[in-house]
Amino acid sequence: MDNLFFIVSKIVWGLLSPTNLIILLMALGTLLLLLNKVRLAKWLLVPTTIISLGLLSYPFGDILIEPLENRFSKPTTLPETIDGIIILGGGERLKISVERHTAEVGDGGDRFIAGAILAKHYPDSPVIFSGGSGLLQFQSDRTAGDIAKDLLLAIGIDESRLIIEDKSRNTYENFVKLKSVLPKVNGRYLLVTSAFHMPRSMGIAQQQGVNVIAYPVDFQGSLAASRQFDFSLFDHLHTLELAWREWIGLTVYYWTGKTASWYPDTN
Repeated sequence: MDNLFFIVSKIVWGLLSPTNLIILLMALGTLLLLLNKVRLAKWLLVPTTIISLGLLSYPFGDILIEPLENRFSKPTTLPETIDGIIILGGGERLKISVERHTAEVGDGGDRFIAGAILAKHYPDSPVIFSGGSGLLQFQSDRTAGDIAKDLLLAIGIDESRLIIEDKSRNTYENFVKLKSVLPKVNGRYLLVTSAFHMPRSMGIAQQQGVNVIAYPVDFQGSLAASRQFDFSLFDHLHTLELAWREWIGLTVYYWTGKTASWYPDTN
């Protein structure tokens, strides 16, 4: 079932991605025009064009991502002791890293920086990475875990401290597979992942009985005070894609029993 869930989620997201939806609706509207279905074409093209112009001119994605990124905050005071630092995959660029024979990071590279900072603060704690390959078609002998290991070693973390889980393909599998490699199943761990991704991650951890403290990084959205009208379509769509995908993920994971609540919190 987990394999089916992974495949279906990738295919469905391809259809629900805001960018893909806009292009598909534009293409369908154009096809209807070519078939002389002018009235139907207008019903598709006019609202799609209005929405596209809105996304071009204002960062609506920031509005959607803000409650996700504000749901959990970093601890005001770090605990004296922990049993490990968990870094979730997503900060590395697997395909580019494999093709270029180097370890590359993307937007989520802050996860590795935060992991290194915390590793210095807790010099005796293990650093645990979880992530395999979330790509549906790209096949390689190297995994996100391999790239993460190279990065963590390069930033000065001793190999003896590293625990790498490289079989998981999504956030649910992260925590299912982590439980077998954690030094203490009932221990307390700092969880490092992107702020917008933290609510779903915390919800799954709670459902799986993994005791974690949120340590969000990699904030993507601007706060209301700094939002303004501009013409940065790529930036607007990028944030919207992240937020829209995460809200869908929260909903689907709740419906399928992978989290105990739709919008997880600290309780």
